[in-house]
Amino acid sequence: MSLINTTVKPFKAQAYQTGKFFEVTEQTLKGKWSVFFFYPADFTFVCPTELEDLAEHHAEFQKIGCDIYGISTDTHFAHKAWADTSPAIAKVKYALIGDPTGQITRNFDVMIEEEGLALRGTFVINPEGVIKLCEIHDNGIGRDARELLRKVKAAQYIAAHPGEVCPAKWEEGAATLKPSLDLVGKI
Repeated sequence: MSLINTTVKPFKAQAYQTGKFFEVTEQTLKGKWSVFFFYPADFTFVCPTELEDLAEHHAEFQKIGCDIYGISTDTHFAHKAWADTSPAIAKVKYALIGDPTGQITRNFDVMIEEEGLALRGTFVINPEGVIKLCEIHDNGIGRDARELLRKVKAAQYIAAHPGEVCPAKWEEGAATLKPSLDLVGKI
């Protein structure tokens, strides 16, 4: 079953962000767009490249009212230690959620049970807590923050413009489509 258009299941976890620990729940997400960015583990290889890429685009996500949450099955203490020792992770200003029990990772169907690690799962969640985008990658395939930003903007656009859809490679300000009988077979 797809997670698209389902509500984020209840959870409670500890997060690390810019020198502070704090609690995050599904209620924390209400009222803003959010990205849940699952990755296998701290102190690995592809993960820091992805988190650094997101860090370099974080201000753009903030500008469109979207919070980013990096999530792995590590603890929030491990996230702090990683930020303290890795130049790439030191750039991260968004929250890193610790999920050592795997509850959140299982809620989003990205747990690799035999390893206790997450797949590379990306989820865009609307301000009502409903999942609007779900992508899951093999752990050897890194993601691109610019493409994710484009997809968040598209999700925000269609939420604000019912009846319109964003075609392939849509960029903010570009033409959209209004599905109708008259459009069938003309694209």
